[in-house]
Amino acid sequence: MCSLESFKIDLKEVQDGLTTINFDLNDDYFKAIDGPEVRSGAVKTTVTISKTADFYELKFHSEGTVNVPCDVCLDDMEQPISTDNRLLAKFGEEYSEDDDLITVEKDEGLIDVSWFIYEFIALSLPIKHVHEPGKCNPAMIKVLEEHSATRSSDGEQEATIDPRWSELEKLKTIIKD
Repeated sequence: MCSLESFKIDLKEVQDGLTTINFDLNDDYFKAIDGPEVRSGAVKTTVTISKTADFYELKFHSEGTVNVPCDVCLDDMEQPISTDNRLLAKFGEEYSEDDDLITVEKDEGLIDVSWFIYEFIALSLPIKHVHEPGKCNPAMIKVLEEHSATRSSDGEQEATIDPRWSELEKLKTIIKD
């Protein structure tokens, strides 16, 4: 099991200039984070921290593949991802998140980036997850087709078809041939 402790960055120890931290995210990370979108994957994430007088700028670059369920057949599918994101952090009295500004308790000084990385990955996914044509689980596709046919034949006789649609249907059969 992956320990998420390594994702806690002590901002008090960050030196002036640039600090770079690399994370190799694997199945253990995604299981430990227990997010709803991504179940597993192999992603390399680089966090670059730039310290200024008042703020810390954290830039995240993640690249790799994640496994998400296909919206059609529900089997897992690989989805390539590449994302660049940015957060600002500052010290304050209590922890808070406001858009891309994170206030870290000045006594503690720790920022946990594990969930931010996960969110950036999940937000970079396309809305629809579908296998390439012909790659869906054939057994599930057969079941879907059977249920679609049953549902459309359950109703009473089809209502009279608008003549405009029947002309389009003729074109459709001509194109098939």
